[in-house]
Parts: sequence; C-alpha cells; structure tokens
Amino acid sequence: MIKFFLMVNKQGQTRLSRYYEHVEINKRTMLEAEIIKNCLSRSKDQCSFIEYKDFKLVYRQYAALFVVVGINETENEMAVYELIHNFVEVLDKYFSRVSELDVSFSVSEIHLS
Repeated sequence: MIKFFLMVNKQGQTRLSRYYEHVEINKRTMLEAEIIKNCLSRSKDQCSFIEYKDFKLVYRQYAALFVVVGINETENEMAVYELIHNFVEVLDKYFSRVSELDVSFSVSEIHLS
C-alpha cells in the first residue's frame, strides 16, 4: 500500500506531496525533512530502495527532481519503481519535458480547479 507520494527538488524543497494516510501537518514537515535528507545524501550508485522506520522508500531522480514514494513492507518495490517512471512519462507527454516549474504550475492549476 502506498502511504505517500513526494516530489522534491535538489535543494530539498517539497514541490508536491500527497498522503494516503492521515499525518498531522507538523509531523509531515519533520517526516519530509528526514526523508529528503536520506534520499539526497545517497549516491547514484546506491539502491533506490531504503528501509525507513516502519515503511520503505522508493525513489527515482529525474534531472533536478526526486520522486519519492513511501510504501508498507508488503508492497513490491520494483512495481512502485516502475509506477514512478510511468508517472514521469505521463508528465513528459503532457508538458513535453517535465521540470520543477511544470510541477509547480500543475499543482497550482489542480488547486484552482
């Protein structure tokens, strides 16, 4: 089961977040900071799966954006890894080349609708 979905830039700023379980706002901020620190500190040679507290993190980097998905222990990491790639491919088709600016624009557009 997917617990949350994050898009983060290289500076560690969250550009998009979606939680599928209730997490208080102040805890979200702390959780995101720890997760971002863990993902950004890893080299490109390291595995994109991290065991973190009571769940796993699956992440992929696309240029200046990191896509991070938190899942429970029973979820298939490779399936989520492919899900991330498919999501970014859809964004690429919609925006022609996805960038941090596109993500910010689409999030504000979604909130206005």
